[in-house]
Amino acid sequence: MLNYIKEEIKFIKKNDPSLKSTMEVFLLPGFKALIKYKIAHYFYKKKHYFIALLISSRARRKTGIDIHPGAKIGKNLFIDHGMGVVIGETCIIGDNVIIYQGVTLGATGNEKKFKRHPTIGSNVLIGSGAKVLGDIKIGNNVKIGAGSVVLKNVPNNSTVVGIPAKKVK
Repeated sequence: MLNYIKEEIKFIKKNDPSLKSTMEVFLLPGFKALIKYKIAHYFYKKKHYFIALLISSRARRKTGIDIHPGAKIGKNLFIDHGMGVVIGETCIIGDNVIIYQGVTLGATGNEKKFKRHPTIGSNVLIGSGAKVLGDIKIGNNVKIGAGSVVLKNVPNNSTVVGIPAKKVK
């Protein structure tokens, strides 16, 4: 856990120029939510679902960030100004991902299978208010513009914007 915390702090400091010291990272809601998620995810994997959801719900109330303990998150996730971020139960997030406020990684409500949430590749940036919905795949090195609604797979090395999101690069 200590190595995880050190890596997260390093990644956050690299991507948040407003930070004046390492100690400020401990005040960020996104960082607090990730630490609580790690603890909740541990209990979730052990099938202690009630404890996992209790930890998750308390973290949501304190930070405004809702990460389901069943989600799978790689290393170096930075949730910047995280209020309103939602990460669903079957969501998978790769490494080195930046998520801004108001982002939803959710289901469409039409899925009848277990995997209902998106899979996010590595080195992805998701802009403020973006909605990525359904069992879709977002490739590596992708940028999703603020306010976009993504309902289809996005290939590697792409930038998508709009409602519905369309590739622009």
